[in-house]
Amino acid sequence: EVQLVESGGGLVQAGGSLRLSCAASGFAIDDYAIGWFRQAPGKEREDVSCIKSSDGSTYYADSVEGRFTISSDHAKNTVYLQMTSLKPEDTAVYYCAAEFVGNGLPFIMVVTQTPDEYDYWGQGTQVTVSS
Repeated sequence: EVQLVESGGGLVQAGGSLRLSCAASGFAIDDYAIGWFRQAPGKEREDVSCIKSSDGSTYYADSVEGRFTISSDHAKNTVYLQMTSLKPEDTAVYYCAAEFVGNGLPFIMVVTQTPDEYDYWGQGTQVTVSS
């Protein structure tokens, strides 16, 4: 069974840090690009970051560039999102999603496609940043 499970969310003060985890099962992350998305109440889902584990390619939205770092652990089949200098506007439910790239799908196409194109989604983890 294919599954993505996010964890690590919580309540943190502005300026603080959190590390989110996205544990994959039923497939190898090496064959996929793993993206992080977030959705705040009343707002549309937006992309945050993405990684292609097989070659280390990464992408960051302008709003998180320099504050968030995405990484992967092949042994644990897990992708992480290290979030620092958190701001109240980072408050949202954070989701990870997987898109198959083992067929040679270019990374640029993954990061520019709509979220609905992703193959698998996790259930989300809440991140709340207090001011």
